[in-house]
Amino acid sequence: QVQLVESGGGLVQPGGSLRLSCAASGSGFSIYAMSWYRQAPGKQRELVAIVISGGNTNYADSVKGRFTISRDNAKNTAYLQMNSLKPEDTAVYYCKVTTIAPSVSDYWGQGTQVTVSS
Repeated sequence: QVQLVESGGGLVQPGGSLRLSCAASGSGFSIYAMSWYRQAPGKQRELVAIVISGGNTNYADSVKGRFTISRDNAKNTAYLQMNSLKPEDTAVYYCKVTTIAPSVSDYWGQGTQVTVSS
């Protein structure tokens, strides 16, 4: 079993920055991918960014050039650096970890609120 703890959300003004963290803990697991999703009120959950083993990344078009996902393999932690935040970035952000061992499984964090408002 993998447990995820997210942190770093909050209230920020438009144009500001936040950094989200997602720490995975447990034993006997191997992570293939770490990703961030978000869900705004009344909208479907959407993929924001993903980083896979080896370091390849991919981003939603709406955040390219503003958000950066990174991963510390030694700490089993993923980060999402969010710059130039816009009101439309307001959402609950969820971390997802995909393991390849001991099985192919997805684990979700509890979510952290990001609010961009003046």
